[in-house]
Amino acid sequence: MLSRNSLPILVLFLFFQFSLLAQNSLAEKLGYQPDDKLLIIHADDVGVSHSENIATFLAMKIGVVNSGSIMMPCPWVAEVAEYAKENPDADFGLHLTLTNEWKYMRWGPVAPLGQVPSLVDSLGFLYSDCLTFGQNAKVEEAEIELRAQIEKSYKMGIKPTHLDTHMGCLVYSSPEMFEVYLKLGREYKIPVMVGRFFIQAAPQSFKDKIRPEDIIIEKTLTANTTDYDSGLADYYRNVLKNHSGGVQILLIHTAFDNAEMQALTIDHPYWGAEWRQQDFDFFTSKECQDILREEKIKLVTWREIQNVIFK
Repeated sequence: MLSRNSLPILVLFLFFQFSLLAQNSLAEKLGYQPDDKLLIIHADDVGVSHSENIATFLAMKIGVVNSGSIMMPCPWVAEVAEYAKENPDADFGLHLTLTNEWKYMRWGPVAPLGQVPSLVDSLGFLYSDCLTFGQNAKVEEAEIELRAQIEKSYKMGIKPTHLDTHMGCLVYSSPEMFEVYLKLGREYKIPVMVGRFFIQAAPQSFKDKIRPEDIIIEKTLTANTTDYDSGLADYYRNVLKNHSGGVQILLIHTAFDNAEMQALTIDHPYWGAEWRQQDFDFFTSKECQDILREEKIKLVTWREIQNVIFK
């Protein structure tokens, strides 16, 4: 027989177990079986350049790319807003941006500089990496900037279907930054991208920020530098042929290897113009479409998830 003192512990344990079941049933909430192979093919960095934009739009039209995320501080975001208005069913979220990694293409925050001084260097540009950002940024100023990016998207006619984080800064910097990331998603009713592997590997201080209603993607997958060196197409074939079931997301970067992208990504051999051209080529290829069909992979979108979770 349970003692009076043990009853609250049991209740908490059962609540936690039911929460895990709810997280595991995202595929079922979307109307699929729990072991169905569901995939979002997601293009990052939309808005960073004209080349990035038109390659992504084309990959959505003739290829299998079915989602993208927009960098609101970047110079070509107006082109994306126009496309989103003309294509209201397109699945676009926000690539929440607090860093700026390129050598010559530099941008500052969306919020006024006077409101977010800890987010910028002496020239008013965002820091180039997550480490420097984490060492300098105040959480309350980061929240001001993130809200400014979300609000700007709405003002431009974009209705974000999800939130993710450029270079992973909001996921890895601190538990407090991670909490802001999750909080904004709940407040604006926009799904936030968080992968189950991160949650399993993260310190308890990060795990404590997760609530049962937060959406956990089974796997978030993206090529790294060794995959590029050994062949991106081989990496993508392997990912698609080894889908283990549930909702997974494959993060890619689609652009053309032209003069604009070569200049933007100068001195960046990785994630540069050639890398992005290879992403475009594979995900607009017949081979990719054939693999999806043979492996019985079903493409789903963040919009579907948003509609189910935030009815």
